[in-house]
Amino acid sequence: MSVVITHNKDERQFFAEVDGARALLEYSVTVKGRTLDFQSTFVPPPLRGRHIAQDIVKFALEYAKENNYTIIPSCPFVKYYIDKHPEYLDITVRI
Repeated sequence: MSVVITHNKDERQFFAEVDGARALLEYSVTVKGRTLDFQSTFVPPPLRGRHIAQDIVKFALEYAKENNYTIIPSCPFVKYYIDKHPEYLDITVRI
């Protein structure tokens, strides 16, 4: 299954609409505007187990990397993903 992920800057989220439900990663932007704080991921129960959260997190990390942002992995799932994919450590601000 291929999931289409969208970035909505106004709502500060990366999301996927699947079967009428929205899975998402919410973030905030730091004062200086070059760091994204990835705060929380949410996947509705009927969509869980389909790897949608990891697809969204990967998309968001790639977006950050391609646009020269650093990220703060406040969300435990984002931190877990980065621990498993150390290629994103270079854009990660450890707190």
